[in-house]
Amino acid sequence: MSTKTDDIIEQLKNMTLLEAAELVSKIEETFGVDASAPSGGVMMAAMPAGALTEEAVEKTEFDVVLEEVPQAKRIAVIKVVRNLTSVGLKEAKELIEATPKTIKAAVSKEEADEAKKLLEESGATVTIK
Repeated sequence: MSTKTDDIIEQLKNMTLLEAAELVSKIEETFGVDASAPSGGVMMAAMPAGALTEEAVEKTEFDVVLEEVPQAKRIAVIKVVRNLTSVGLKEAKELIEATPKTIKAAVSKEEADEAKKLLEESGATVTIK
């Protein structure tokens, strides 16, 4: 260790608990860190507010939401919903009548895009969330 580091360690050894607590508070305030020990026992710097943006976190699961079904396209949309969800005729009919309704939940981007394409081709209005 350097002489400077050794000097600091010696000064820390001679501090009272009150002085040490004040030092910790001052360090947290000055450097924007949190000195409370996480479960691993390792002290980490706090992330600045807003550091994680939506661009930084890539979404991997999507929901396909049926927004609207035109009256004239109901039968075609029911067929597609049945194929996508493997539900019976009655359940598919209830799904399209209760719009907006999630048809597929927590699926991959590719699967969501394919379901949206099929539903829109049948005449439905669909969003991916």
